[in-house]
Amino acid sequence: MTDHHLSAQFIHTVWDRALPPALRVRPGDTLTFDTLDASDGGVARRVVAGELTVPAALDALIRADARPARDAPRGHPLTGPVFVEGAQPGDALKIDILEVRPAAWGWTACRPDGIGLLDAVLAGEGLQPYTHFWDLRAGTHTDFLPGIRLPLAPFPGVIGVAPAADGPHPTAPPRQVGGNMDIRQLVAGSTLFLPVEVPGALLSVGDLHAAQGDGELSGTGIEMAGQITLRVGLEKGAGLTTPEFLTPTHGGTSSRWHATTGHDPDLMTAARLALRALLRRLTARGLSLEQAYVLSSACVDLKISQVVDAPNYTVSAFLPLDIFVDG
Repeated sequence: MTDHHLSAQFIHTVWDRALPPALRVRPGDTLTFDTLDASDGGVARRVVAGELTVPAALDALIRADARPARDAPRGHPLTGPVFVEGAQPGDALKIDILEVRPAAWGWTACRPDGIGLLDAVLAGEGLQPYTHFWDLRAGTHTDFLPGIRLPLAPFPGVIGVAPAADGPHPTAPPRQVGGNMDIRQLVAGSTLFLPVEVPGALLSVGDLHAAQGDGELSGTGIEMAGQITLRVGLEKGAGLTTPEFLTPTHGGTSSRWHATTGHDPDLMTAARLALRALLRRLTARGLSLEQAYVLSSACVDLKISQVVDAPNYTVSAFLPLDIFVDG
């Protein structure tokens, strides 16, 4: 068994079976990936350009992470791909997530013309572009505002293998071979199984999040650079058709939750109704609309409560109350 390290020098921004491997490994080997944040340094570049204001304590750290814009198709910056010896179509790549190490800082954003659940709705209510910067140096938690503290639970937003269809393919949509799944339960101690569609599998990882609620409601979790260490294995002839995983966690660690609900024949509409009600709760606590939105993206969990009581289905939005350290 061999330990490997793949630096962020080996970045690609599309899925493509034709990409040359950055590294070749054997089943049982351990790999550590250096990763870049989802903006590929774009947020740091905006700080250097004076477009975004950051807390003084983070200013130098963020400026140091600014790098020139990449001359490549727009997409998540992914470290890889890694060729796994012996992996063939029909097998399953078994990935044990051993450790996810946060960077020193992260960010969460919303904007009226973005991809968030309520962007179009809130645009009519005056939603402004907003980026919140998080100090992650404690390693276990981060403060949003005085009296509001979130636990960290880092995980890879994007982890997947190359699809069989000729590329390139965009990184934004997840697919049957994984990718941008944003599953916050894929923390250290988890095992992910991915269907192999091309020889060698061609594994890539990126878009680490320090924390996220189920739903990634504003379109971003706590986005960060960082390191992730994995052990790869193979299940021959597994016949998987979609990713599967084992996880040591199912939900958050709060002892109390406040939940709002939405009811509609359309699950997306029900989700929007639930989140809108929760935003009202947060703004009543003194948060701005933008602060309430990005905080929800970082820690609020959307759950499908029922899909059988037609014509209306129910989605609940759970706010962990333990984040309010002052009660």
